[in-house]
Amino acid sequence: MGYTIQEKVDGEFDTVVEKTMNALEDEGFGVLCDIDVQATFAKKLDRQFRQYRILGACNPELAYEGLEDEIELGALLPCNVIVYETEEGTVTVSAVDPDQLVGIANNPDLDPIAEDVSERFERVLHSL
Repeated sequence: MGYTIQEKVDGEFDTVVEKTMNALEDEGFGVLCDIDVQATFAKKLDRQFRQYRILGACNPELAYEGLEDEIELGALLPCNVIVYETEEGTVTVSAVDPDQLVGIANNPDLDPIAEDVSERFERVLHSL
């Protein structure tokens, strides 16, 4: 079973990252962290890796609702969206599947929140 939703995107890597961040913002998400995996591996391991960014996205209102229903949900936040260069040289944007993520909590009160986040992520990906 898959744990992400994804879209292949035409364009230059940094432009796709910027478009992804803007699309997340349009859907009410802020990017709390931006991890450059390629740079981190180069610095910490002295190893080469493809362009790969992890964007920690959070919608404050939905996070608040989720934490009200399940205080331990914070261990699963923020929701990660990744942008990476494929071996073929194209760019893929992939987001965690909120239904799979929230399913870990086994709390049906979180289902409407997961559905809302899922719909927003689908719109983000399709807008790219």
